[in-house]
Amino acid sequence: MKAIYQAGQPEAPVLVLLHGTGGDEHSLLEVGRAISSEASLLSIRGEVMENGMRRYFKRLAEGIYDEADLAQRGDILAAEIQEAADTYGFSIENVVLVGYSNGANIAIRLLLTHPTVFTKAILYHSMYPVKYLPTPDLSKTHVFMSFGTHDPIVSAEDAAYVRSIFSDRQAEVTDSWTPSHQLTYQEVEASKTWLAEQL
Repeated sequence: MKAIYQAGQPEAPVLVLLHGTGGDEHSLLEVGRAISSEASLLSIRGEVMENGMRRYFKRLAEGIYDEADLAQRGDILAAEIQEAADTYGFSIENVVLVGYSNGANIAIRLLLTHPTVFTKAILYHSMYPVKYLPTPDLSKTHVFMSFGTHDPIVSAEDAAYVRSIFSDRQAEVTDSWTPSHQLTYQEVEASKTWLAEQL
């Protein structure tokens, strides 16, 4: 695992930063610090290469996931986060997944398959075109998600589907809307406010 860990205050959240396609472990550090100046940051690099750009799992085509690869790499990522908790001495209960685009997509996988481990997440511009999903009770899960009204990658239908994945399983969902797929200061600030209300 290629990752950066920056220790924060002992009882503060641990933000697990998951970058978008083409990013790396440095991409979301400033975003994480903007969300919380006291949090610990664990920023993990995706290991899949697609046209020279890093991702967390393979695709068969645009908008079509390699679901077997997603499942395998999701389990690996969950184990890596637990290993980091053991190595750096933080509580897994303090983890908040923070993902942008492809990073948000694999975060959804973790929330659905490890619902007692990962219960808080900030998902920027996610999509999840997976039809057959596990059906865990997510009543203890709290999710902030943002979407773009004119996002060329994530359609309004994609956004509604992602939201329904969580609302149908009784998760508490807070959403925010921005113009496009680009991560904005406004949605980072909105997620900062959301996180403060969760603590």
